[in-house]
Amino acid sequence: MVSAQARLTQGSVGRHLVDMAVPVLFGIFTMMSQAFADMWFIGRVGDRELAALSFAFPILMIVTSIAIGLGAGTSSVVARAIGAHNHRRARRLATDSLILSFGITAIVSAIGFLTIEPLFRLLGAPDDMIPLIAGYMTILYAGVPFVVVGMVGMSSMRATGDTRLPSMLMVIASVANMILDPILIFGVGPVPAMGLNGAAMAALLSRAAIFGGTLYFMRMRLDMLTFNKPDPGELRSSWADVLHVGIPAAATNAIIPIATGVITAMLARYGPEAVAGFGVASRVESLTLVLFYALSAVIGPFVGQNIAAGKPERIFEALRLCTIFCVGTGFVIAVLLAFSGAWLPTLFSDNPEVTDVSTKFLMIAPISYGAYGMVMVMNASFNGMGKPMPAVYISVARMAVIYIPLAFVAERFFGITGIFVAYAFANIVSGVIAFAWARASVQEQCDLHAEPLIVSETA
Repeated sequence: MVSAQARLTQGSVGRHLVDMAVPVLFGIFTMMSQAFADMWFIGRVGDRELAALSFAFPILMIVTSIAIGLGAGTSSVVARAIGAHNHRRARRLATDSLILSFGITAIVSAIGFLTIEPLFRLLGAPDDMIPLIAGYMTILYAGVPFVVVGMVGMSSMRATGDTRLPSMLMVIASVANMILDPILIFGVGPVPAMGLNGAAMAALLSRAAIFGGTLYFMRMRLDMLTFNKPDPGELRSSWADVLHVGIPAAATNAIIPIATGVITAMLARYGPEAVAGFGVASRVESLTLVLFYALSAVIGPFVGQNIAAGKPERIFEALRLCTIFCVGTGFVIAVLLAFSGAWLPTLFSDNPEVTDVSTKFLMIAPISYGAYGMVMVMNASFNGMGKPMPAVYISVARMAVIYIPLAFVAERFFGITGIFVAYAFANIVSGVIAFAWARASVQEQCDLHAEPLIVSETA
């Protein structure tokens, strides 16, 4: 068992980012592939089940946002403690964050159980689909505390600079989920066919594996988990530190599914097929954006360690490299989806009313993916600095100030196409704002340390 070291404050910036991002990329890609497989299996069951899954998607994103927010808060404070060479504090923060995340998500699950029917009626779900959605969500809500605790624990691992262990856990869980999916959805031997509920049960069982594995490795491999009774004052201090970043980060991420819920309700006026098509396109989008998810997952720990070590010039270099990567990769994704956007939706449904909506989205939205990647990376860097509010302002501007109002206006003139154009426009504008703001924040840190802004020529 080796105590965590501030490994990200020395050596090549580009090499650190690549070494950290590749395992995360592989882990997130397998999880996105599993979500892709979920959609494909449910599509084989029927369009009603596909639409039910699409109605549930914004709520699942909100739950995930809570986990991401708590994980971002944990990663930020743990990485900064490690950067300051205070391992005892880092271990205490990692442990206390797990206690906090379990308590918060237990409350969220209880509220979720009690609000299933009114919430999904508000989202525009037809009455005959409510029982189908309720069965699916009931199973998922039961496992939310364990899912979130596992994700927060993996954020602590990444804060040490070790991305291989959490990525391995993600791969194992995703593979297990894909194996369980057809067994529980369609039934095999004595196992009855559970349909949509089978997909929820497969997710619950696979995420339980992440929960157990995370606790084991945090304790036995990284020495980042303690079973000593916490001092009440120190516990409150840990929770305050985590929530200082965690609450704004959760709010930042929750804005996206809330806006998606509004868009889902708008699309519901065109029928369940339109909602199903949007759901399919959203899953395809998630899979294509996996490179940006990976980069945003590692930039926070990198920034956290280097900000605590007083090395802002390394952060500046990291953001420069990330920006180049996002713009170039976004262009490649847009080109690829321009050629494949017409046939990808047919993998999930042969209903032209479903596939037409998916195709429209995949022909319009990808032109903005490079800018969206910049938003993700820059917001994660703000959290790593311990300055979460700029990320909140950028996300609120992107979704609530630009996207939703413009979508309402554009939809009146151009229908569904107008909604998707509004989305692309919001991504591009917010990407430019995020880059300029993050660059200015890092320059402030450079000035604060009275060091010239030195950009390394080597990555």
